[in-house]
Amino acid sequence: MTAAVMAASDGSYDPVISKLITSLKEADSLSDEQDLGFLQNLLQSKELNALVNVHSKVAKINKDDRIAPLLSASMQVLLEVLELLAPRCHISPLCKEIFHLLQTPHLQSLLFAHDAIAQKDFYPHLPEIPVEVDEDEETIKIVQLVKSNEPLGATIKTDEETGKIIIARIMHGGAADRSGLIHVGDEVIEVNNINVEGKTPSDVLSILQNSEGTITFKLVPSDGKLDQRESKVRVRAYFDYEPENDPYIPCKEAGLGFIRGDILHIVSQDDSYWWQARKEGEKTTRAGLIPSRALQERRILHDRTQKETNGEAKTENDDFDREMIATYEEVAKLYPRPSVYRPIVLIGAPGVGRNELKRRLVARDPEKYKSCVPYTTRPMRPGEVAGREYLFVSREKMESDIANGKFIEYGEYKGHLYGTSGESVKSIVNASSVCVLSPHYQALKSLRTAQLKPYIVHIRPPPFDQLKQTRTKARARSTFDESNSRGFTEEEFHEMIKSDERINFLYGHFCDDEIVNGDLTEAFEKLVNLANKSETEPLWAPASWVQ
Repeated sequence: MTAAVMAASDGSYDPVISKLITSLKEADSLSDEQDLGFLQNLLQSKELNALVNVHSKVAKINKDDRIAPLLSASMQVLLEVLELLAPRCHISPLCKEIFHLLQTPHLQSLLFAHDAIAQKDFYPHLPEIPVEVDEDEETIKIVQLVKSNEPLGATIKTDEETGKIIIARIMHGGAADRSGLIHVGDEVIEVNNINVEGKTPSDVLSILQNSEGTITFKLVPSDGKLDQRESKVRVRAYFDYEPENDPYIPCKEAGLGFIRGDILHIVSQDDSYWWQARKEGEKTTRAGLIPSRALQERRILHDRTQKETNGEAKTENDDFDREMIATYEEVAKLYPRPSVYRPIVLIGAPGVGRNELKRRLVARDPEKYKSCVPYTTRPMRPGEVAGREYLFVSREKMESDIANGKFIEYGEYKGHLYGTSGESVKSIVNASSVCVLSPHYQALKSLRTAQLKPYIVHIRPPPFDQLKQTRTKARARSTFDESNSRGFTEEEFHEMIKSDERINFLYGHFCDDEIVNGDLTEAFEKLVNLANKSETEPLWAPASWVQ
């Protein structure tokens, strides 16, 4: 830039600009001396010449083999390298150092600038030149697409005001989108030389289905092209969806099915009722239709109202926020941070074994895994040590702290209060240890925050016969009996399974993973693997935790 400014100050202008100045002096069309002086000053300015000089050098990059870019997507390569390095950070110090170096904003900004230049993304984006058209003359465009096993990727509807058939939506990545010739709002005049005036969308679909080879559309272009750029939003689905069983979807063939827990890339939210999405990681280019958040919430509320009207049992948890309706949650990749570990939270039905799994994990590495010492208002018993089994406080003190929101969970048993404080969890995390918790499932309302970023695992019972067999063989003591002097009854096994189903319905979508605790050894091995995963791999988490 400095060299360019100096050259301009010496009078050695860019050849193109010099030619423009000469032509300007020779032109007779500019009779206004003020206009002529303005243009000459502009063309001779240091700033303009410096910009032209830089632009010329950048524009010549691809013409000079010595400085041609090797690739134009270095940021994408960086992200792929981060994915590969993350699982190895706990093994190799070198991998760990590179992993954190590649996340520095300065390096990423440099690569971003490199890609912009390599892709020539620095050119200005000029609006299209308007074309004057006779108002009485209607523009018609003819579009031909080759029919294949792939859907065309467009839906149609009848315009409510005019009654004409128009293009309702274009599916991202579909054949219509890739052609670049069909747009939302285009009016359909003919399909394969068949006039569609007065026909319904179903009639037009029948024409398309019975067509072979090339399909020819005669269209009246819409007034303006809608922006078809893909969004970068990712969501985790909190319900199952089968488009083939949805009577209200505009086009069943265009639907995208998924199950609870799937990560979806929402590429378009232009429609209030139907979003376009792809499953994260799938290589397909065409997006599919899924119900929007607003539509799905209305469906769930309608179903609940119908059940209550018909006298069926209510499905919502009286202790949980009624306005919490599980549809989608926006997510992003949460990368592990050095020496800052996510708390591991084990939820499950009473008696399922989550406390035993927690005990084994802490015992495996007491310096790394730690559990919180609970608070209680009951008197200390002989042999107990304050701060080891419990932290003993007065009832007035604990009630005051509960009122001030200092406990993530609490309850009363035989006239005494018990609970776990939020500060206890934070102190373990701040000490670079892994806090392991096995709270009541309702504590998720207080635990699942951007400050703690917990890794939540649902501990589930196996089917009834296996549950009864494994607990009887292990001579497990009933947690429903205060003295732990007897085994579980069949009624307690049934209650455990029923409670687990309720937890899964109300809170299962908040869990990062689940473990079926049939064989305790196998369940513990999986818990260890999940704990390592939470420490070393980038995982999907609420987007608000990453921002």
